[in-house]
Amino acid sequence: MNIKFYCRSFDLRLYEKSRLFYVSLGYPCVRLTDQTADGYFYTMLRDTDCDIAINVDEDCFLADPKAIFELVDFVVTNGYANAGCPDGGGATPRNANPIVTNPFFNIFNLRLIREKAGNAEQIKQAVKHFDYKGQHLYEPYYPFFFWLAYHFKTLYLPSKKHPDGWTTMLYDQQGHLLCQHSWLSRFYSVPAFIIHHWQKTAGAQKDRIDALIAETAAMRGIAVPEESFSDTLRYAVDKTIRWSIKVPQRIANWPNKLRKKLKNGLPKR
Repeated sequence: MNIKFYCRSFDLRLYEKSRLFYVSLGYPCVRLTDQTADGYFYTMLRDTDCDIAINVDEDCFLADPKAIFELVDFVVTNGYANAGCPDGGGATPRNANPIVTNPFFNIFNLRLIREKAGNAEQIKQAVKHFDYKGQHLYEPYYPFFFWLAYHFKTLYLPSKKHPDGWTTMLYDQQGHLLCQHSWLSRFYSVPAFIIHHWQKTAGAQKDRIDALIAETAAMRGIAVPEESFSDTLRYAVDKTIRWSIKVPQRIANWPNKLRKKLKNGLPKR
C-alpha cells in the first residue's frame, strides 16, 4: 500500500522541524498550506496515489517510526479507517467530543474509506447532512470525523500529559510512545504580552516547543540543524504569504460563523 505523510502547515519553520522526524523514512511528504480546517482531509482523499495517509501536525514530533509503521499494519489488518487521539477524555487540553480524533496525528486508511464513498466530493455531500446533536459546530472538521466513526471503525489511542503541562504524549495500543504534540503552535513566534490578551492561560511558547523538539530529537538520535540567515529570511517570506492568504479567508468567513453562533450557539471551550 502506498503511504504518504501529510502536514497542514502555516509556519514553515515549525513544519521543517516536524518534518525532520519523518523526511528520512523513505515516503513522500506533502505540506498542505492555505487549507481549511476540514478541507485538507478531502485533499488527502483526492490523492488516489495514496492508500495510507499519516497526518502529522507541524507541532507534532514523531518519537518511534517502528511503532508507527506497526500501527499502520494493525490498522489495515484489523479494518480500521482511522487511528488517533480522542478530542475529549484523553490527556489533551481540550474537553471536546471523544468520538472525534483530534487531527494532530492520524493514520487514515484512505483505500478503505473510498470503498464507502468513492471520492472526496461524495463524502463532502454526505457530511453536509451529518449532525451529532449540534456538536458538529464545535470544529469545522467534526462532521467528517462523525461520518467516519459512523461508517467505519476508529482506533482510539491512549495518551498522557507531558511534564511541561501542555504537551500530549500519544501511545499505541501496546504502550509505545508514538509522538509528542506541543499544542499552542499559533503562539510559537508571538511575544508573551500579546498572547496574554489572546489567551490568558498561555504565555510565551517558543522555548517550551523548542525544548520538546530537542527532547524528541534526542530520543531519535536526530541532530536539529542551526537556523541560518537564509532560513530566517525564507521563513519570514513564507509567513507573509501565508498571512496574506489567511486573513482574507477568515474575514470572508466571519458572516457565516456569526450566523451559526446566533442560530445554534457553541459549547464553551
